[in-house]
This record gives sequence, structure tokens and C-alpha cells, in this order.
Amino acid sequence: MAAATLSSTVFAIPTSCSSSSSSSSSSLKARTLKTSAFSSSSSLCSLNRFPCNPISARPSCSRNLYRVHATILQDEEEKVVVEESFEFKATTSDEVKASSGEASESEPSSDFEKWVIKGEQSINVFLTDTVIKVLDTLYHDRDYARFFVLETIARVPYFAFMSVLHLYETFGWWRRRDYLKVHFAESWNEMHHLLIMEELGGNAWWFDRFLAQHIAVFYYFMTVFMYLISPRMAYHFSECVEGHAFSTYDKFIKAEGENLKKLPAPEVAVKYYTGGDLYLFDEFQTSRPPNSRRPKIENLFDVFLNIRDDEAEHCKTMKACQTHGNLFSPHSIVEDPLEDESICVAPQTDCEGIVDCITKPVATKPAE
Repeated sequence: MAAATLSSTVFAIPTSCSSSSSSSSSSLKARTLKTSAFSSSSSLCSLNRFPCNPISARPSCSRNLYRVHATILQDEEEKVVVEESFEFKATTSDEVKASSGEASESEPSSDFEKWVIKGEQSINVFLTDTVIKVLDTLYHDRDYARFFVLETIARVPYFAFMSVLHLYETFGWWRRRDYLKVHFAESWNEMHHLLIMEELGGNAWWFDRFLAQHIAVFYYFMTVFMYLISPRMAYHFSECVEGHAFSTYDKFIKAEGENLKKLPAPEVAVKYYTGGDLYLFDEFQTSRPPNSRRPKIENLFDVFLNIRDDEAEHCKTMKACQTHGNLFSPHSIVEDPLEDESICVAPQTDCEGIVDCITKPVATKPAE
């Protein structure tokens, strides 16, 4: 895109982890005094905050120290197409090892843990393929009804994750506010996908509503149980589901794109994607800084294009979640790396689920 057309520019500025003062001069002095300290602590707080390795070890820090300023796209500007070349494929431990070329700290610590991860992923792929075959049989020629069922089901995992996280907080085990906030934003996004499908008539048949709602109830309790056993497995399963949703919308756009461009966009889609308060819209997209994606909605094609790109962002977030302690809100900013160093280090002693609690002692090498 030519520079003349880039009237909407995103500035990602690493902060010096200092709080804003009342005057610009005092703020400049604070940043100057902390320059050397920030340089020495850079190894603790890496700016690469969004690794998407589902089986990597706990990072020392993955917070992104960004302050982003952007303007909303104007009507005459060219719209930003997000992840047009994105192709979903759930990452396995063998693929991670092959791409890295050598063993690293991000790989499973033992053959037993690798075996556990492969078993979890195999179960998830089998479950996903089974559901896909059922949906293909029932909805091979009814796209909007299929999308309604998909979106009714797609919201459920985030409710389940939050339920278990609230339970852990009630027990006093840990608090994960960024997880709760991001998962709520994901459910908020999926809810608007569902509202769009309802406005398009996807829920017109009683059978479709009955099927989607009863699958969702079963899926909720299954996900809660899976999340208690192994959050890594639950997140990978959600990644598979979101990947299928992306592929479904992508095929639909390619097949019906020209017809969709002739149809108006639903009102709920226009309000959601171009409304004034897009905080939650930015919140679930943990692979990008806030305000960096501002869609234009001119027709129904734009609506489905953005829904598809939303699913790609969900895939990335679910992949990042599979690393223990790796999820952070895009709006989170560390104020001082020296004072808040503890939040940059994920605890090494706690365990997320039952499987993690069992495999950790087995995988840990005894001290010599």
C-alpha cells in the first residue's frame, strides 16, 4: 500500500515501565533515569509476547510493552484484510521439533510428556472429525443453519474456562485476571457471531435450535471436565474447533463471494465491527496490539470475511494458551520492570490440571 494512503498508522512504542506523571518534563526525567535499568532487565521481559507454541515450556516473560495509537479507518480508505493467507493446522510436538531444528526449553521435558501430549491431541482430532462428519451430513446445503449451530457451540468453551478459573479462585489456588478477561472477550465475540447468524435466519428451524442447544449443554460439561483434567488439552480442542470454523467460513466466502457482495450487512454486524467501544474486540486478539485492526463493513461479504478472520485470531489465542502462564491481555502494560519483575516469571511449581500434576513429578529429573 502506498505511503500516501496510510492515514491510519499504528505506532507500537516500547514503554520504559514507568507510570505517567502529571507533567511531560517529569515523565522525561523518569524515563531517562530508568534507561540503564531497563536495559539490564531486558532479558527478564522479552518484547516477543505472543509465542504460539502449544507445547512449549513456561516462559520467563511474554508481556508486550506496547502503547498503541491508531485512528479508525475512514470510509475512503482501503480496508485491512486480516490473515487472508491463514491456514489452520494444529501444531504437534514433532512439528515444533522439526521446525526448531534442535532441542530447546520449549519442548516437552521428557518422552512421557511427549506421549501425553500426542495422546491428548489424537483424542481432540478424533472428536473434532466426528463432529464435522455429523455437521456435514446434516447441513451440506444449509449454510446459515450450519453457521448458527457452529456459533452456538463456539461460545461454550470460554464459559467453561471461566467457570473453572472462578472455581480455582474460590479455592484460593490462583487468580488469573488476564485469562478471565480474554476468555470473556472471546465469548463476547462469538456471541455477536451468533447474533449475526440469527439475523440472517440461521435459527429459523426448531430442529436446528434444539440440536445446537443440546450439543452446547453437553459440550459445556465435557469442556469443564477436560479443563480440570488438562487445560492444555482443552485449549487444543478449542483450537481444533476454531480451525474448523475458519475453514468453513473460508470455503463459503470463496464459493459465494460475488453473491455476498450484493447483499446488505446485518445491523448487528455493523454496530459490532464499527461501533465506538471496541475494547473487547481488541481484547480477544492477543497476537496483535490494540487498535491495529479496524474492519469496514459495507456488505455481507465484509461481514463473513471479518468473522473468518476472527476465527483465525481465536486459533492463535488458543494456541498461545496451551503454554502454561503464557496468556496476557493485549491491554496489559507493565509499569516498572524492576518493581513488577515477579509477574514476568510464570510459577514453576504449580500445576494447572490433574494431568499436569501427575506428569510433572514423572518428567522432572531428580537432583544430582
